Amino acid sequence: MEVRRSPFGTANGRPVELFILTNAQGMEVGLTNFGASLVSWKTPDKEGRLADIVLGYDDVSGYQTYGGYLGALVGRYANRIGNAYFELNGKGYQLAKNDGENHLHGGNVGFSHRVWDVEITGSASVAFSLVSPDGEENYPGTLKVRVEYSLSDEGELRLDYNATSDQDTIVNLTNHAYFNLKGHDQGTILDHVVTINAEHYLPIDPGAIPLGGPAPVAGTPFDFRTPKAVGAEIDADDEQIKNGSGYDHNYVLNRTGSGLVKAAEVFHPETGRVLEVYTTKPGMQFYSGNHLTGGNKGKGGYIYPRRGGLCLETQFYPDSINRPSYPSPILRVGEEYRHTTVFRASVR
Repeated sequence: MEVRRSPFGTANGRPVELFILTNAQGMEVGLTNFGASLVSWKTPDKEGRLADIVLGYDDVSGYQTYGGYLGALVGRYANRIGNAYFELNGKGYQLAKNDGENHLHGGNVGFSHRVWDVEITGSASVAFSLVSPDGEENYPGTLKVRVEYSLSDEGELRLDYNATSDQDTIVNLTNHAYFNLKGHDQGTILDHVVTINAEHYLPIDPGAIPLGGPAPVAGTPFDFRTPKAVGAEIDADDEQIKNGSGYDHNYVLNRTGSGLVKAAEVFHPETGRVLEVYTTKPGMQFYSGNHLTGGNKGKGGYIYPRRGGLCLETQFYPDSINRPSYPSPILRVGEEYRHTTVFRASVR
């Protein structure tokens, strides 16, 4: 079955399209070249009924109008950089302060708001690419970025990221999809049961910048080593929960080597839907949609409520360029940034 494509609007003076990937199970993944975004993912429940499990919009205007980075490919640097400042090779770089005093998801016009070039690479795969010029959002180096989405007949949505630069720079790319396994228009994710493969997480200050080194999850509301409902401790009387307004923290994944490792699993008991996440990255931001305010008018006119979706953003740790003890996000000239994340949908 071929990739289907249809008009999705216009942005930045360029046409934007919707691309539909289909597999043998009847799953459908919708993607757009605005922000290289994941628009939809229709998956069966245990009765075989399809529902769209990704929050998004009916056309490009929604992605331009509302916040939240729904489904977007975020960069050049996903997550936050403290005080919107970093030093590289002895030179300081002041970035946009677009999240309080901090820099978030690449700045005022990050990759999430760019129109990407498109290449259909297979019967169920599409690659998006862009060139971020030297000095864009005050980052050094001309960065060439490519991400390929491919859907397998086994229900795996694979994201392969690649980037190169003509100067030393920093890169941290992720997808900011919000998932609701009941369906994108079916309320909150508080009844979703989550497991995270991590013994440690990064405590944050009220601006969501890590305080320092990893802390054990044991004995805290952040312990998802065994399956637990998102809502069980999301409003606990805990300083870290308050700092994140719920869950908005980076987990230090248990891993050996540099290959794919299972980061997390989400299960919705009523529908039987399961979503597993595998990644080559060292961290994963677990975000429980705390800042969805009921102001986002999504697909079909549905108003997304607070905690109407959860994010599992595989990445380098927040502010890692300013933390020598963290895995380094520096991309040197002549090197290639490579990162793979796999989302696997199934039923139980």
